[in-house]
Amino acid sequence: MISWITGNIGTIIVLLVLVLIVAAIVRTMIRDKRCGKSTCGGNCAHCNLCTAARSTAQNRRKSKT
Repeated sequence: MISWITGNIGTIIVLLVLVLIVAAIVRTMIRDKRCGKSTCGGNCAHCNLCTAARSTAQNRRKSKT
């Protein structure tokens, strides 16, 4: 077992670094989502998937009628 670890130490280190990078990215994405930040960067007024844009458009329609 020890000889396998010493023979693959470079691969193990690279794997650990990649796992840490992916974990940091996921953590940042979760934190941004909780804070309400959008990751799309687009114009929500023209997005069919954005609930905020839909609710705003519905409020505008209700106020006009």
